[in-house]
Amino acid sequence: MRFRAGLVIGFAAGYYLGTAAGRERHEQIKSTIRKVKRSDAYDTVTDKAHAVVDLGVERAKDLVDSKTGGSNGNGASTTVPKTDPPTRP
Repeated sequence: MRFRAGLVIGFAAGYYLGTAAGRERHEQIKSTIRKVKRSDAYDTVTDKAHAVVDLGVERAKDLVDSKTGGSNGNGASTTVPKTDPPTRP
């Protein structure tokens, strides 16, 4: 499934870049992309994607900590403080 999604995204990116020669179609696509990025659905999907990535990072940190003992040798923890993702205007 991930391969298929990557393939579709790759073709879409190639088509988008390829349409730059046809200026009018390029402007239509850019306009559509702007509308999508301003939608609530886009915000929801990106928030969910950030949550999935954050969860994966936390799981990877836990796995590394469990394998290494959770410290960097001088008694300090190896975990990186979590920051809030930047907000969109």
